[in-house]
Amino acid sequence: MRITELLTKDTIAMDLSSNDKNGVIDELVNQLNKAGKLNDVTAFKEAIHNRESQSTTGIGEGIAIPHAKVAAVDTPAIAFGKSKAGVDYQSLDMQPAHLFFMIAAPEGGAQTHLDALAKLSGILMDEDVRKDLLNASSEKEVLNIIDRADDEATEEEEASEAAAASATTSADSNEPYVLAVTACPTGIAHTYMARDALKKQAEKMGVNIKVETNGSGGIKNHLTAEDIERAQGIIVAADVHVETDRFDGKNVIEVPVADGIKRPKELIDMAQDTSRTPFVARGNSSKSESSNEKQSVGKTIYKHLMNGVSNMLPLVIAGGILMAIVFLFGPNSFDPKSSEHNAFAEQLWNIGKNSAFALIIPILAGYIARSIADKPGFAAGLVGGMLAVSGDSGFIGGILAGFLAGYLTQGIKKVVSGLPQALEGLKPTLIYPVFSVAITGLLMIYVLNPPASWLNNLLLNGLQSLSGTNIMLLGLVIGAMMAIDMGGPFNKAAYVFATAALTEGNAAPITAAMIGGMVPPIAIATAMLIFKKKFTKEQRGSIVPNYVMGLSFITEGAIPFAAADPIRVIPSMMVGSGVAGAIALGLGSSIQAPHGGIFVIVGTDFGHVLQSLIAIVIGSIVAAILYGILKPKLGKEEIRASEAMNE
Repeated sequence: MRITELLTKDTIAMDLSSNDKNGVIDELVNQLNKAGKLNDVTAFKEAIHNRESQSTTGIGEGIAIPHAKVAAVDTPAIAFGKSKAGVDYQSLDMQPAHLFFMIAAPEGGAQTHLDALAKLSGILMDEDVRKDLLNASSEKEVLNIIDRADDEATEEEEASEAAAASATTSADSNEPYVLAVTACPTGIAHTYMARDALKKQAEKMGVNIKVETNGSGGIKNHLTAEDIERAQGIIVAADVHVETDRFDGKNVIEVPVADGIKRPKELIDMAQDTSRTPFVARGNSSKSESSNEKQSVGKTIYKHLMNGVSNMLPLVIAGGILMAIVFLFGPNSFDPKSSEHNAFAEQLWNIGKNSAFALIIPILAGYIARSIADKPGFAAGLVGGMLAVSGDSGFIGGILAGFLAGYLTQGIKKVVSGLPQALEGLKPTLIYPVFSVAITGLLMIYVLNPPASWLNNLLLNGLQSLSGTNIMLLGLVIGAMMAIDMGGPFNKAAYVFATAALTEGNAAPITAAMIGGMVPPIAIATAMLIFKKKFTKEQRGSIVPNYVMGLSFITEGAIPFAAADPIRVIPSMMVGSGVAGAIALGLGSSIQAPHGGIFVIVGTDFGHVLQSLIAIVIGSIVAAILYGILKPKLGKEEIRASEAMNE
């Protein structure tokens, strides 16, 4: 597909009038909307700003490429705008941006579209193309420049691939050979710009290079084991996870994707520096030992714990939803001895409760261990998790088992590192698993399980005995925690604690977590209804989506508002969510599923639906009124910008 099938005359704004970043984004979004490329202007604009919050798309050299890949896009398209005066776009090189390409990609877009977008990113690295575009005087001239560059890029790509193939198949070559991997959050623009910057610089330096891209369409130009074996060094320019364990023992440079664009020569020089300390694989987010970037103990523990939690959650959600469906057949429909027994409900219960939930703690422990010690730690973590279940130490034992297995395996690796080379092949298949599983198991049984089991039962018994003001205090704390960072560490900590309690038969924490997590989007939408004049028309366009997300227990609907005005939004939401959690538990609500919002409230706690709704309504109104009172009136500039978007 040619770029000009996406960049057309009606998506070009020849002379932008805005003199700031937000204004440019507004103009380009408006251009795409006028061309009929979007189905939800507000959602697309929010996605653009969310991408900017991760890292600026002002890549330097006078270029900015704001982009988003969301369902709000009807038809893939590229909007172009230029400003001869220049705009402060917070670019990587701190220079004004003059050329702007806004990429709108639909979710699940065809590969041909993604290839065209990737090609555009590469074309913009050409200084002559940039100069021609800046001097273009008409839409037709812009399209001709892009078409010509498109043809040249296709020819260069074919020649480059042939040269790369020749370099990789020449086993006797003694010429410098460097590898690189590029990846960015959306896999659309920066991934390919970093690739082309590295390739162009390598060509200038006379260095053979092969670049793997981890883009929207998947991995391309995959680095083979032979490539890695031959390479002098490997550059990983990425802002997302890239599998780096395959580079164990090599000279690896890990940097943000932006560095691949702005300092390719320095990176290639480092890749050829054979005096650097070899990279040592340490799991999915490994770092070179030579890296100056050190994580604190707390952040390291949190990272490993979240790796376990993220892999556990699909089982929690799937199992919980299936159990919620079972309750629709009757409270005891899964029990063959009950008069309510239903054979289908019994099988759903077996899948959800007896299978998915039974795997939660072993998976949690296994993936914590794998995060620490890579694959050799996984088996020991799984076994430790199983022993935590059988030893009645629950989630506390599972977490301890994961860290024990991971660090124990790391220790075993060091102990056997001096064994003869002839035994190297036995390490992953025999030495690591046998010793790590055996020692982890024995330590769990005789050392960790007894105190962990005591603590786990103490906690559960304490939860079971809560009543009156005590249980309302629990609801207040958990509800407020769900709204502090809306998906961040506090939110996850509250949710993990609540999920752990649910798997042990106590529904109070998950009830407070779900009710509290539903409040922020509903409160934001309610505030926009009550205080209409304090919100722009575009913001009010998200009222219905926020109600839908809130009722579905998708707290993230409030994130754009919290990000734009955290000082007012977060405290307001914390108060409302805390009040809702306290009221829900005080009125006896008892939700028996970890996700699903209003749907599982109806399905698993039908007798307290009214009480849960009262808690949600009161908490949402409290948060909405607080936010509305604290939020200042719209300024004249905000009103003008809003009106311009709707012209």
